[in-house]
Parts: sequence; C-alpha cells; structure tokens
Amino acid sequence: MTARLDPFAVAPAQMKGWMGISLATSSSLDPVVVSLVEVLASQINGCANCLNMHTAFARERGETEQRLHLLPAWRDAPCYSDRERAALGWTEALTRLSERPALDAAREALETHFDKEEQVKLTLMINVINGWNRLAVGFKLWVEPEAAKTAAARTA
Repeated sequence: MTARLDPFAVAPAQMKGWMGISLATSSSLDPVVVSLVEVLASQINGCANCLNMHTAFARERGETEQRLHLLPAWRDAPCYSDRERAALGWTEALTRLSERPALDAAREALETHFDKEEQVKLTLMINVINGWNRLAVGFKLWVEPEAAKTAAARTA
C-alpha cells in the first residue's frame, strides 16, 4: 500500500504534538487495557495498519493469542476480567457512537471499575486510537511496528 501523503512530513509540528498526546495518554493507563482498547477500536474501524502494529505491541506486552483472537466476541469469551470488559464496552460504545450504542450501560460498567481520573484517561485513549485509525485509513498509511517504535522514541 502506498500512502496518499505522509502527515508527519506535511504537518510535522501537529503530528509531533499528536504523537506526544498519544504517548502520554497510553502511558497513563494499564498497558493490558491499552492493548485491548487499541486492538478492539482498530478492528471496529477496519484499520489494517493499527491492527498490525498494536497486535504486535500487545504480544510484546505478554498478551495471548487467545485473547487477541477473541476480542471481536469479548462479551461471550470468559478470558477477560470485569474491568477489561468495562473498558471494552466503553471502547465499543464510543467507537460506534453514530450507531447510538447503549451508552448508559457502558458508562455504568465503566464507573464501577474505573475511578473518575481513569475514566477520563480511558476516554482520551479511545479518542487517540480512533484518531490514529482515521489518519491511517484516510491516508492509506502503513508503518511497521519497529518503525513506529523508532518514530515514537524520536518524539518522546
């Protein structure tokens, strides 16, 4: 796949800021939850670039193949904790916002398992991954996981 344009070359200051927000947000949460959120949102949005990258990162963090493969059916799979389910439900609700999801039920589970600060951080994380999905899909981006790590290290 050939990118339509390179947003890092076209708008370097804004992309550096976006990368900084992304890294700060993801590092403020449990890495297991971050991995699940990144992969589920990327699945919903059909973002091959982000799926390739975030499944690789999730495996590096110790995530299992079983849990990665079962994410599309997270409600029926017994391998996720109640806290992870709350994060997945909130991710799905916010990512599918235009479909009018059951926000009240998702918010209730979120409030049960995450304190107020974590709720904000998780919501920011969901916005960040949805933003990356839109950049990658919109501009046909493809970044290998190792190249993404190098770019993130330069931005940090």
